[in-house]
Amino acid sequence: MLRKLFTTSVFAAGVLGSAGVYAQAPSTPDCAAKATEKKLHGAALNSFMKKCERDAATSACDAAAVEKQLAGAARTSFTKKCIKGATTTPPAQ
Repeated sequence: MLRKLFTTSVFAAGVLGSAGVYAQAPSTPDCAAKATEKKLHGAALNSFMKKCERDAATSACDAAAVEKQLAGAARTSFTKKCIKGATTTPPAQ
């Protein structure tokens, strides 16, 4: 019982602690400005924006992992979840 409570509280703390990372959107304005500068359109624009946003998310998530002093499998897992959360686009309304 105590072990389950401890595990649940550690998990909740991890989720709440990483919420700040997920809330940080990649620097989309920078990506848009670069795409405009390169005069990209259509599929090239879409590809460039995805890569640019993912690179920005990767940088932010790597920095968060270093800040949390994560290493090994914990760092890999955290970074994957962070990137997925940062690059997931909300459904159209």
